[in-house]
Amino acid sequence: MYKHIFFDLDHTLWDFESNSKEALFEIFIELQLNNILGCAFEDFLKTYHRINQQYWDEYKMGKVSRETLRNARFADTLSTFNPDSATLSLQISEAYIARSPYKKQLFDGAVRVLDYLTHKGYKLHIITNGFNEVQFIKLTESKLLPYFKTITTSENAGHNKPDAKIFMHALNAAGASTNESIMIGDNKEADIIGALNAGLTAIWFNPEKTMVEHDSRYKTIYHLLELEEIF
Repeated sequence: MYKHIFFDLDHTLWDFESNSKEALFEIFIELQLNNILGCAFEDFLKTYHRINQQYWDEYKMGKVSRETLRNARFADTLSTFNPDSATLSLQISEAYIARSPYKKQLFDGAVRVLDYLTHKGYKLHIITNGFNEVQFIKLTESKLLPYFKTITTSENAGHNKPDAKIFMHALNAAGASTNESIMIGDNKEADIIGALNAGLTAIWFNPEKTMVEHDSRYKTIYHLLELEEIF
């Protein structure tokens, strides 16, 4: 019998891609980056996504620092289009960090399913690889914070998903055992495999309907409202 449900935040409840795109578009227009870089916004966004993912992958493996992640992703993106524009990267990084967490788009069904699970008596928690200052703003501004009993970030845990230590940190904070806990997230490696290796059950949220081989170790859902059929 599950008592504790742990959610990932970005790409699972908080619509990271939509919110990030909105913030970046505003910055792109305000700083007139089309003139500086000589490219359209969609080209800038595509390049940024590729480079940002590379840095996040390295950060999760402990290969780069938080500061490098935040700043180098924009410096590399700008230099792809205009090598002389690198001095803008810090300005863009600061503007993005200041603006994007205040965006409020959630995945369809997020509030409804959190209400449902709360009313059913489950204790809800967050496990995220994000940074404290950013993730708490997201939770507060999107009005999600009251739903969760505990918030575990990689920053306060000292470990990143999929490391089992971050899951154990979250379990300890929640006063929960592995056999009464389940993890829900979009990242198969970080959220699902990480949770399974830590002894939790897991549900993979796969809104993109990515084709994968069937794996009996976890359930897969394609919309958050499917959770009402499981719990």
